[in-house]
Amino acid sequence: MVDVSQFRNAMALLGGAVSVITTDGPAGRFGFTASAVCSVTDAPPTLLVCMNRASYSNEQFKANGALCVNVLAGTHQELSGAFANRNLSTEERFATTHWTVLESGAPVMQEALVNFDCRIAQVHEVGSHSIFYCEIQDIRQGGADDGLVYFNRAYHRVCEASKAC
Repeated sequence: MVDVSQFRNAMALLGGAVSVITTDGPAGRFGFTASAVCSVTDAPPTLLVCMNRASYSNEQFKANGALCVNVLAGTHQELSGAFANRNLSTEERFATTHWTVLESGAPVMQEALVNFDCRIAQVHEVGSHSIFYCEIQDIRQGGADDGLVYFNRAYHRVCEASKAC
């Protein structure tokens, strides 16, 4: 059996795009930083988002039934940190940038690399996490040309090989 520290050290080497996941609805407005987001299928367009079940907003995401995956551009490291900071209130987190809404009503970050506006279709509980299966209702692409990834416990900017970051 693989021990927890071995697993975590290995997973740190699996880089992932950094996103701010947001929701709004009857249960309130919430957001958190995640790198555990991936495509599931294109028919219907669906992605998954993993969230710790112990998170203060886990039940609110489930109750609202909608979320937006706001994929961060390379310049958004500070914003990522704000949404990961447990010492900041929801109001303080959302005050760090500009927001709008699309079909689901979840907050859509205006300066994001891309936004996936989603309806939560299913939730599965696995160990310490909830897996949200999200059917994409709308997509909005921003104007940034670089992204933010988390790899080996650090942020890194990535861009096309033909452009400098």
